Amino acid sequence: MPQADTGTVSVALSDAAIKRHAADPTVKQLRDTRRPVLFRYHASRKSGSWYVVTYHKGKPNPYSKIANWPALDTSAFMEALPKILQRLAIDPSASVVVDGWQTVGELLTWYLDRNKRDRNKSTKRKDAIRSVIKCHLRPRLAGEQLADMNQSRLDEKLIWPLQEGYSLAYVRQVFGVLMGAFKQAAKLKLISVNPLAGFTFPDFIAASIEAKPGAIRPDQLRGVLAHLISLKDELPASIALAVMMLAHGTRIGETRLAKWKNINLEDGEWFIPAAEAKTRQELIVPLTSQICHFLRAYREQQKAANYAGAYLFPARNGQPINPKQADQLFKPLGAGEWTSHDLRKVARTCWADLGVEFQVGEFLLNHQLPGISATYIHTTLKQQKRDALECWNAWLNGRGFAELTGYQAETEARQAETPESLDALNRKASSAA
Repeated sequence: MPQADTGTVSVALSDAAIKRHAADPTVKQLRDTRRPVLFRYHASRKSGSWYVVTYHKGKPNPYSKIANWPALDTSAFMEALPKILQRLAIDPSASVVVDGWQTVGELLTWYLDRNKRDRNKSTKRKDAIRSVIKCHLRPRLAGEQLADMNQSRLDEKLIWPLQEGYSLAYVRQVFGVLMGAFKQAAKLKLISVNPLAGFTFPDFIAASIEAKPGAIRPDQLRGVLAHLISLKDELPASIALAVMMLAHGTRIGETRLAKWKNINLEDGEWFIPAAEAKTRQELIVPLTSQICHFLRAYREQQKAANYAGAYLFPARNGQPINPKQADQLFKPLGAGEWTSHDLRKVARTCWADLGVEFQVGEFLLNHQLPGISATYIHTTLKQQKRDALECWNAWLNGRGFAELTGYQAETEARQAETPESLDALNRKASSAA
């Protein structure tokens, strides 16, 4: 029976005994009758902690917490106990914490499953994490003991071998996935100590990581557009995806998910919901009359092909194309020389050259700017964003964009080539700011 003053019961500790006494709230802890072990219930009574009891000169030392139950069940704890007692006999202050997971591989298995079921991550991000764990973290670290992980071990097993064959930007991405897994496990108290806490990538490699330059220069756009025009009839969906990205600087992930219900051709606006944006911040993209004309024609093409569904870029299963399918659409366009992201990069470069205000450009790209109210920005930059895209589309027309979209805009193209039109844009942007 429990002692009234301490709430302690002496038993032969087992998982069954722990579960049996959990129903009695007066029992605070269980003492093993065979070993110097104590089990204390947590407030929920569904879990608890393992402790060992040691003595020095006949007096008890402070109890040493070893692990949590049921993460470490009774049989596993008892198996580890002899080594724990031996270590404490040598050094009573030694760290003897034992987790339910013993290896990095066990932690990564848990994190991989958690990542798979995380509704807050995009499919692309989940696929990237899965790939990093499968291709790099598991092969190099799965057998490593959690207790042995430290800076030198991580450098030896992962960072330094990776940097020999991959870019520093990619090595940093792999490092970030590993750090995220350990941090999440520590937050949820699934590991008692995070051995990687406080590490940063420069601790291993101090070299700065340069941004990858765009593969398309502004002076190359005329040739790029000529190539797209040659493929216009053969690859209508690929061309439509490229047109939308080049005209607006949007991400491929945001563009491939576009729905017709979010395209307002009357008012000339494209609404990107927060759930479909990388930054989880909704965006309203102005559509020029040229793009509205192009989208009407593209919609008619879809209907002629017996598609009247919800998406601009549908897959055969009725859902939007996935990231891999979107990349496949771009392969014949870039021919290995450039990717979809290079269209976004060259658009941002040209906006700067055309004098588009920095803040306008950043919000067209849907970048996050700290300390600025999204509501205020949307109500005050709407016209600025439209002016910027009107000027950008007109500039592109002088290089073949009008022919690509099927929109005759010779007048706008000539205006975009004159200094007066750019000066007018700058005056509008400054006055609206």
